[in-house]
Amino acid sequence: MSETAALPVLDLRGDVVDLARALCDVPSVSGEEAALADLVEAALRDLGHLEVLRDGDAVLARTSLGRAERVVVAGHLDTVPIAGNVPSRLSGSGEDAVLVGRGSVDMKSGVAVQLAVAAAVVEPVRDVTWVFYDHEEVESALNGLGRISREHPEWLAGDFAVLCEPSGATVEGGCQGTLRAEVVVRGRAAHAARSWTGVNAIHGAGKVLARLAAHEARVVDVDGLTYREGLNAVRIEGGIAGNVIPDRCRVEVNFRYAPDRSPAEAEAHVRSVLEGFDVRVTDNAPGARPGLQHPAAAAFVAAIGRPPAPKLGWTDVARFAAIGVPAVNFGPGDPVQAHTDGEQCPVAQIRECERALAAWLSEV
Repeated sequence: MSETAALPVLDLRGDVVDLARALCDVPSVSGEEAALADLVEAALRDLGHLEVLRDGDAVLARTSLGRAERVVVAGHLDTVPIAGNVPSRLSGSGEDAVLVGRGSVDMKSGVAVQLAVAAAVVEPVRDVTWVFYDHEEVESALNGLGRISREHPEWLAGDFAVLCEPSGATVEGGCQGTLRAEVVVRGRAAHAARSWTGVNAIHGAGKVLARLAAHEARVVDVDGLTYREGLNAVRIEGGIAGNVIPDRCRVEVNFRYAPDRSPAEAEAHVRSVLEGFDVRVTDNAPGARPGLQHPAAAAFVAAIGRPPAPKLGWTDVARFAAIGVPAVNFGPGDPVQAHTDGEQCPVAQIRECERALAAWLSEV
């Protein structure tokens, strides 16, 4: 373990907003989560009703009460780099107060909710596995949840999962899949003064852009939630000098697809839209269906008391879907605030999420 003598002890039984502030004030940029993981582990080991496990800088704690269902509640400890926004601060007062600071939205307020409820609900009506993992904000290969699913899959076993990513205190079901591809248009280089002797690859890319602009994005119902797809050019590169007709142009394409499509179906769709062009898929991460028909999920939505919404984006709920565990996103904060220098989370949402999660785990 890393040295934590100079760091505060986390009070899991105190005010959840104070806990969120304490978490934000411990820097934990991706790759530097050890100090915070040590604090979380120490705090959880003080709770006698939980078995605590550790893998690298990921910490898990679980009940073993023999309940009919087991749910997994997960959140990541790391943040993107600090931008003069640590330590945290409270702005405003009462119901309008916000917690300002790196990680307040993504996602230490959600982690505070997890920790507070883990301490408060000693005998939940569902067995719970609490997961606090590392390396979410960097490349997928380093993701702590992915590492656990590969090396300790039994630790993530459950009937249903909640990922405490920011969702404005609303249940966001499943997530979209995301595919990235490169479309390469080739031409023939020539001096710009004699352009007719070459073939301009950038001009040729206009046909790719026209195809994408004409594409009609699908809107589809998946398990009662409406997902809107999007197929777009997100980057274009070409040319080597101001007096050379370019012989190559690369268009980067991103396809956000509904979770009723498999990765293979998503790739087939992109290739059909761009038929006749040189398409190379560089990344393809599947989405996750909402799974709201599961009894635990239905009870969770009822406890929140708001209509669920689709997750328009990709999150680690897809990792749970890959191991057969339906999952939703639920946490305080507006995702639009994530990673911004002025990142801030409404205090009222932190408290609301704490109440709702505790109620779901306490009521039959």
